[in-house]
Amino acid sequence: MKQRSLSSLKKRIKRTARGKYVHRRSGTSHNNSSKSKRRKRVLHTQSALKGTLAGRVATLIPYK
Repeated sequence: MKQRSLSSLKKRIKRTARGKYVHRRSGTSHNNSSKSKRRKRVLHTQSALKGTLAGRVATLIPYK
């Protein structure tokens, strides 16, 4: 039987050509006046999942 992908993760995580999983960082939606310009700029870039977390994601979205 075919395994089902986790739909919420499919919408939030993208796989690169080299096989890494990329996601959007958290912490950008509110209380931004207390954060520095540099911190806000860094938060708006995408980040790659590493190690064990990337492996867990691979099992949750096997066909992406």
